[in-house]
Amino acid sequence: MRKYFGTDGIRRIANTELTPELVYKVAKAGAYVFSKHSNHAPLILIGKDTRLSGSLIESSMTAGLLSYGANVIHLGVIPTPAVAYLTRKLKADASIMISASHNSYEYNGIKFFSNKGMKIDDTLEEEIEEIIDGGRINELIAEHDKIGKDEYRGELIDEYLKFFIENFKEDISKYLDKNFTVRNRYCKWSYIQNSRKSI
Repeated sequence: MRKYFGTDGIRRIANTELTPELVYKVAKAGAYVFSKHSNHAPLILIGKDTRLSGSLIESSMTAGLLSYGANVIHLGVIPTPAVAYLTRKLKADASIMISASHNSYEYNGIKFFSNKGMKIDDTLEEEIEEIIDGGRINELIAEHDKIGKDEYRGELIDEYLKFFIENFKEDISKYLDKNFTVRNRYCKWSYIQNSRKSI
């Protein structure tokens, strides 16, 4: 029986149960497991929702991933389906969504996606748990130039917006006003005469 992962990742009260120390270990163990199943340093995307604890967890998660040599792209505040979509589009090795979904604000969670944009297999979750509790976590260290790198790419949400709009173009055109607009902090997409135009 799994100790940390439940049916939808790890969900606990942030900073008391889902502590920075635990998050760091989960990330480092995850980086190790994903490295085992590839022949290169893994690229891992991180997205989060708007919970106050999101930045705390993201910082610990990033430290754990980089410390074992994984490279990280931060997506910023973004919907969970967008993280799954971008994992496949960018050909990342895995991704992580920091969110506790419908749970109340004091909770937060960690959900891993595979390179196919799907929840990782139970066997991989069990492997991550074995590394956390097996006494080897402190031996997993990337030295010198093997330490991972990270970058912030919040504008990548635009790729998901394009995908979303393209797939629902007919419905949007049919049911909504021609001035319907999808906005985010980076761009604005509008429908004018049933065609998409960037403004």
